[in-house]
Amino acid sequence: MKAYAQATDAALADPDPWHGFTGYIETVCAMQAADRGFADILTMNFPGVPDLERYHAQAYEGFLELIRRAKDGGQLREDFTSRDLVLLLMANAGVLGATADVAPDAWRRLVAWMLQSFQAPARGPLPEPPEAAALYEAMSRASQSADDPEPGKRR
Repeated sequence: MKAYAQATDAALADPDPWHGFTGYIETVCAMQAADRGFADILTMNFPGVPDLERYHAQAYEGFLELIRRAKDGGQLREDFTSRDLVLLLMANAGVLGATADVAPDAWRRLVAWMLQSFQAPARGPLPEPPEAAALYEAMSRASQSADDPEPGKRR
């Protein structure tokens, strides 16, 4: 979580809002590729561990600032939300799971495609993003199914 917060700080230090935003996305997805449990950690709360909660909040607030800066600079499409990062991490987890042992860098192509789709001007409207609570539930299920020897059965 500390490395995640540091990635946000490094991106915020970049004077180019779009480069900071894209660099952050690439860094977070690389962290996910290096540690498959990383995306799970991002969706958890740690009420009994104040340092983790602080780093989590710092990183999230920093990401919101990256979004604001990139939108203010006219480089990030206006309908991008922080929930789109969750969708990207879920998609990236699927690519990583399917290709890690045969094409370990395939995730980089997915991330490049997504970054291009996030860039302004928008090519067309997007459907509304899922509600935050629904995404949290989906991430929880995904992490459970990754550990579940009998997929399809709820615990």
